[in-house]
This record gives sequence, C-alpha cells and structure tokens, in this order.
Amino acid sequence: LCCFQLYGYCYQDSNDIPDTLTTITELGSPLEMIQLLQTSWEERFRICLSLVRLLHYLAHSPLGSVTLLDFRPRQFVIVDGELKVTDLDDASVEESSCTSNSDCFMEFPARNFTLPCSVEGRCQSMNEKRNLYNAYRFFFTYLLPHSAPSSLRPLLDKIVNATGNHNKHGNAYYLLFFSYLALELSPSPSVSSEFTQKCVKSANTQYRRVPEAFIPDENYRCWPSYHHKGCLLSVFDVNEAIEICDRYSQCKAFVLTNQTTWTGRQLVFFKMASNHIVPDPDKITYVKVTD
Repeated sequence: LCCFQLYGYCYQDSNDIPDTLTTITELGSPLEMIQLLQTSWEERFRICLSLVRLLHYLAHSPLGSVTLLDFRPRQFVIVDGELKVTDLDDASVEESSCTSNSDCFMEFPARNFTLPCSVEGRCQSMNEKRNLYNAYRFFFTYLLPHSAPSSLRPLLDKIVNATGNHNKHGNAYYLLFFSYLALELSPSPSVSSEFTQKCVKSANTQYRRVPEAFIPDENYRCWPSYHHKGCLLSVFDVNEAIEICDRYSQCKAFVLTNQTTWTGRQLVFFKMASNHIVPDPDKITYVKVTD
C-alpha cells in the first residue's frame, strides 16, 4: 500500500565490497513536482488521495504511529499512478515524551504548533500531525487548488485550510473527505434524466453527431491536457464536452474516445476543424454546426 514492493534480495560478500546487500523492488517513477503541476487536476488529485491513504496507514501501522522525519517529494515515487515511500531510513515510531503541553511544540518554516500532553506523558498524535502538515506544505497546497473543478473548490478550500491550520481532525477524517471527493468526480447514473434530455436536445441544434468516426489531425494545445501535442481532456459526459468546446473559439469539433480515467471519466479530443474525418469504430465525433 505505502512502500516499495520488495520482490527479492541477496547478500554478497566479496573482497572488494564486503557484506553487500542487493534488493530487487518494483519500478517507480521519481516524483517531479514541476512535471506534476503540468498534468491534469484529476491526476494531481489522485496523487493526493494516495498520499492520504498512505498517511492513514502510517498512523495505524502494526508498529504503531510512524512519522517520516525527512518528508520531502524526493522520498516518494509514483507506481501505477499511486504515491509510495521509497526511503524509510528517517522513519520513527517514537512519540515524543512530555510533562506539559509546552514540550509538544512543533516548529515549521511558516507556522508553529503546540499539541496537548497526554496523561501518559506522550504528545498526542504528534507523529500523525507532523506527517499531515508536511503533506499540506509539500503537496496539498501546490497540487489541489490550481485549476480544480469549480464545483469542488469550496470543499477543497476547506480541506486545504484545515490541514494548514492544523485542526483537531486526524488522518481518518481526511481519508473520508478525499474518498468523498473521488466519488464526486466519478460519473453517476443519478443525473436527472430531464436535465440530460434538455441538454441533448439543445446540443443537437449545435453539433452534428458522426458515429464511428475520428479526426486524426486538426489538433490544438490546451492546458491541462492528457496529450502533449493536442487537447485531450476528461469529461463527465457529452454535455460537459459541449460546454468545453463552446467555451473556446478555436474548438470546432470533439471526439469521444472509449478510454476513461481512473475515476471513470471519458477522455475527449478537442479539434480546431473537421476537414478530414476517418472511420474509427471506437470513437464518436461531434462537429459544431455553423449558421
């Protein structure tokens, strides 16, 4: 769930390098924040969701609550879209001892916090809170707000502010909150049929539907996009695709693919013309009708 999968290891003792340990682990991609900021918001949210799951596991691990003392992006890798810890050298399971609340002082570059000292003489949830605030300062504050869906922004502002202010909630609260947001992103059959019919009726006067067809060229770039040479975005349904195409003057058509994102949203190519349409049984093209 949280760490590199170990497939095997072996010891090798040679004259040149005694007591050598070789490990074989799963392959992961280094975490590059600049590259992450250029990806779609949905993929950035996926990273944050996997991070919250990881933090929840660390807070309730078989060894007890684990804190990552060197909590920086370079300590993580991405495996199949999920965030995993690659370096546990600086992990600790020791909760700080205390005699008063003043002993439970946590200092960060931008903010400081004081946690309560328990009757057992331990700082309450210090390991969990340290991980959570580091997740906020290194990940949430950069990856969550920028270009987020407008419908989710009030909830995202709430979660980012809560972690930044170090409120009373623990990782279980944030795991539940992020899981809820993931459900909000996923297509749902509960959308009003009346609303859908109205949108389709309105859309039919604006777009011509061409089944089993694709536009191979006529690409333009947009941000964020799943394709670096074109405009490939995820949508809830055809109505959202129409809204996006109507929003940009260069968009004259779009192509629904049979590919989906990790939340089930459909990937759509947006095109700046429809001069060359070719057969493709796995795609549906919508061409904007001009007066």
